[in-house]
Amino acid sequence: MLRRLFRKKETRVLHNDGKIRILTLRKEAETYYRNRDFYCSEAVVKVIADYFHAPLGDAAVRLASGFPVGIGGSMCTCGAVNGGVMAISMFFGREQAGGKEVKKAMELSKELYEKFTKKHKVACCKVLTHGKKLGSSEHIDHCVEMTGELAEITGRILARELGYEIVEE
Repeated sequence: MLRRLFRKKETRVLHNDGKIRILTLRKEAETYYRNRDFYCSEAVVKVIADYFHAPLGDAAVRLASGFPVGIGGSMCTCGAVNGGVMAISMFFGREQAGGKEVKKAMELSKELYEKFTKKHKVACCKVLTHGKKLGSSEHIDHCVEMTGELAEITGRILARELGYEIVEE
């Protein structure tokens, strides 16, 4: 059963030239959220999996499905932040007990968190969405923006670390 759940699925090939079109990546994450195809964490993981040909492919999106609306609706840590951390971990996380890769995953995740909180001061969904009625157009527009921003920050970090050229469209 677990093999079936976690086998690699084919992802769309969005580039094959060693370049990441960063604003296209961002807009796609925003579109996934705006269209309600995926929530914040799922949208970030989906575009990163597609653009960077993640080892888990689309199966990684399943792992992100519990994080929207601040971890399962609890309004805690922003789901898009969690999605970015998960996306980084797909490439730099450890698979074996005692694996040293965890240090790189933690370093890059901290970088992502610090870039986001430098601008927003916090990563708490409840604080980030304060005064916005859940599900309202104001709330959705705000979360679309957060999702796109986190996809872009994550994409930039991964492009640098994985040797992709970033194309600013």
